[in-house]
Amino acid sequence: MVEALQRGMEDFARRFYQNLIFEDRWLYLLKGLGTTLSIAFLAILIGTVIGFALALCRISKSRILKGISGVYINVLRGVPLVTQLLIIYLVVFGSVNIPKYWVAVIAFGLNSGAYVAEIMRAGIQAVDKGQTEAGRSLGLSSAQTMISIILPQAIKNVLPTYTSEFIVLIKETAIVGYIALEDLTKVADIIRSRTWDAFFPLITAALVYLVITTVLAALLRKLERRLAVSDRG
Repeated sequence: MVEALQRGMEDFARRFYQNLIFEDRWLYLLKGLGTTLSIAFLAILIGTVIGFALALCRISKSRILKGISGVYINVLRGVPLVTQLLIIYLVVFGSVNIPKYWVAVIAFGLNSGAYVAEIMRAGIQAVDKGQTEAGRSLGLSSAQTMISIILPQAIKNVLPTYTSEFIVLIKETAIVGYIALEDLTKVADIIRSRTWDAFFPLITAALVYLVITTVLAALLRKLERRLAVSDRG
């Protein structure tokens, strides 16, 4: 019994060393994590700009702007993200020499924009219409009322949902391996292919994702509590 337990521990230690320590493979995973987080961060920035513009189009009085933004949102939310990534990589930029990293950033940014648009639209429309009337009564233009009165309240309303979109985006970047980009998941799979041991690299990657998303979710809950306190104050 003791010998079997000892052999099991020795095997565990050997596999741990082979998968995570040998040839500094943990640094390889860390580099993949950096790729994952940077893609998600840049994509949410692009998505925010696109989403804000689309949200304004959705609430505008122009049928053309409403129609164009509606088509964009419906298409990008209705087509699987991995399909969008492959289309942008193989079709849109198929004949253009652009790094895979930026292809991924663009693909995720365009997709995120469709979701951020609906988040922002809901936040803007949740602000009481009396706020707009109050702004206009003070002599503010429509643009000034939107910037000074409506948007600050809308952003406060949507911040928790917006942060959740970023968390989802981090997990969704795991598909960039389809275009051979070495993110956290792809790196873990490469290590698996070299060691023929799926447990350590893939479980490690899963735990890293879990820790990141759990920490971000905890920060989100803390932010929500602070916003609730400030509202009561």
